[in-house]
Amino acid sequence: MYIFDVAEFLGFSSCVQSCLEYLEAVPWVGDEEEEKVVSTVLQLQGEGIGINPVLKRVSSDVSNVPKDTLSHIIELVLKSNEEKGRREMKSIVLKLLRENNSLPSYARSTDTCNDMIYRSCRSCLDSLLSLFKQAAEPTFAEKPSNERDLVVKHIALEADNLSWLLDILVDKQGADEFALLWANQQELAVLHANLPIVSRYHVSCISGRLFVCIGRGELLPSKETRQLLLQTWLQPLMNDYNWLQHGCRSFDRKLVEEGIGRTILTLPLEDQQSILLSWVGSFLKTGDSCPNLQRAFEVWWRRTFIRPYVENQGNAVSDSSTVSKKDE
Repeated sequence: MYIFDVAEFLGFSSCVQSCLEYLEAVPWVGDEEEEKVVSTVLQLQGEGIGINPVLKRVSSDVSNVPKDTLSHIIELVLKSNEEKGRREMKSIVLKLLRENNSLPSYARSTDTCNDMIYRSCRSCLDSLLSLFKQAAEPTFAEKPSNERDLVVKHIALEADNLSWLLDILVDKQGADEFALLWANQQELAVLHANLPIVSRYHVSCISGRLFVCIGRGELLPSKETRQLLLQTWLQPLMNDYNWLQHGCRSFDRKLVEEGIGRTILTLPLEDQQSILLSWVGSFLKTGDSCPNLQRAFEVWWRRTFIRPYVENQGNAVSDSSTVSKKDE
């Protein structure tokens, strides 16, 4: 770069051109060097020197390359069956998308990217529903074990795909619609009860993740969506809870219980009561095989029984003060 700078300063165009040819061929080591090369070369724009061969390394003439390429990469990951490569690429893509999210809003096309991700979500949901229908057929148990295993493997794959897409949307602060999509999967939730736990529990991990996100304030779905989400998916999650605790390494009981409780407590008091009284019945029957929502129950109890009493007591004090003033 020193020779390049001197040649440019002296107006030695043949030397500048040789430097450009060298920069086009040599690897650039690290982001800092790349930024230095690009910024230096860009200073030659409009001087009649061919800088495009160098800049083609960092830019393209084809329109929609970032969007189309990202869509293709995500599709490749979603369709992969190779566990190690799939796991590493999911991590890499998620990390790089987080870097994109740190850019100013004018430098990224959030809406376009979200639309593409939601198309993938709907495709995965359609596939998952189709697989659940297959696994719920009365004759499914009679099929060869390799066919059954393939369906179960695909169920786990599609559930994992949805969890990954949810992670991407949460990072992009665009997952509210996902909560509505998931809350509206009543047919999937009904079929859930007809499948063995080992085939279906991956789906409950998605519900747990959503409750955690809502509890943390990372998702802000409407009251109606929160009500529907609990109505549709809380019971299936409770049905799988024992298995999730002992058969799913990524399951964090404390986080999920806190998320469920906080989600319930965002609802009107009457809805809190209905859900938590139902939970009490389940908890008394199954104990540790049921989520422990004790903290949420205590908050609801205080809201229902203690705080109104305090308010009434405050009103009584106010009334007695008024009476005393009148007597004076």
